[in-house]
Amino acid sequence: MADPAVVADAWATWRAEVDFAEQLVAEAPGLDVTGETAHDDERMELREVLVHMIEEYARHNGHADFLRERIDGRAGQ
Repeated sequence: MADPAVVADAWATWRAEVDFAEQLVAEAPGLDVTGETAHDDERMELREVLVHMIEEYARHNGHADFLRERIDGRAGQ
């Protein structure tokens, strides 16, 4: 059983990150704006970051669905 305080903190942290990202995108002058990446000599457009995040989110949802399928045996639901 998960500690309710840890779960609440995780949700609050996630919500704060989502709020930050939504504000950053809303205030960006356009999707072609670039920013530094973890590699000092590499720059990436906001558009590329958003597409990457959508791909990662979909991939992880797929992984979660595989786990659920193994637990309950239902496929494609």
